[in-house]
Amino acid sequence: MKNKGMMIGCAIGAVVLLAVGMLVIWGISSYNNMVSLDQAVIQSWAQVENQYQRRADLIPNLVNTVKGYADFEKEVLTKVTEARARVSQFNITPEVLNDPQAFAKFQSLQGELSGALSRLLVTVENYPQLKANENFLQLQAQLEGTENRISVERKKFNEVVQSYNTTIKRFPASMMAGMFGFGEKQYFKAIQGAETPPKVEF
Repeated sequence: MKNKGMMIGCAIGAVVLLAVGMLVIWGISSYNNMVSLDQAVIQSWAQVENQYQRRADLIPNLVNTVKGYADFEKEVLTKVTEARARVSQFNITPEVLNDPQAFAKFQSLQGELSGALSRLLVTVENYPQLKANENFLQLQAQLEGTENRISVERKKFNEVVQSYNTTIKRFPASMMAGMFGFGEKQYFKAIQGAETPPKVEF
C-alpha cells in the first residue's frame, strides 16, 4: 500500500510538472510571438514614415517651382505650406500608436495636407506653361509616385496591426499580453517629414 501510494504521488507529481512545463513553454512561445508581431508593426510603421517624409521633402520644392509664376493663386500655395507646417509641428512619439486621440489628430492633419496638395494640382491645370515646366513635371511625377507608395505602405501597416491586435485579444494570449504590457495598436500612423529638404532652382 505504501509503495502504491508513493507511485500515485509520483504520478501526480509528474503530471503536475508536465503541466507546469507545458504552461511555461506555451508562455514563452506566446510572449515571443507577440514580440515578433510588435516588431513587425514597428518595421511597417517605419515604412509609412519614410513615404510621408519623402512627401514632405517634395512639397517645398513643388511650392518654390509654382511660385515662379507670378499670377498663380497664392491662397492655394499658402494652404499647402500651412498644412505641411501643421503636420511638422505635431509632436509624434512611439506612444501615438496606443493613443486613439493623438492618432486621429495626426491622421486628420495628414488628410488636410493631402487635400491641399490635390487642390494645388487641380489649380495647375489652368496654367499650361506651368504644366509644361520640366521641374514641375518631375516633381509632380515624384509626388504621385509617393502618394501611391503611401497608400501601399499604409495598407500593409493596417494588415500587420490587425494581426497583432487579433493575437493579443485572443484568450488565453490576452492574459499574457496584459501581464507584459502588449496594448492594442491604432490603425495607420504617419510621422512628420524632413524639415530641411534641398532647394529647387527655378
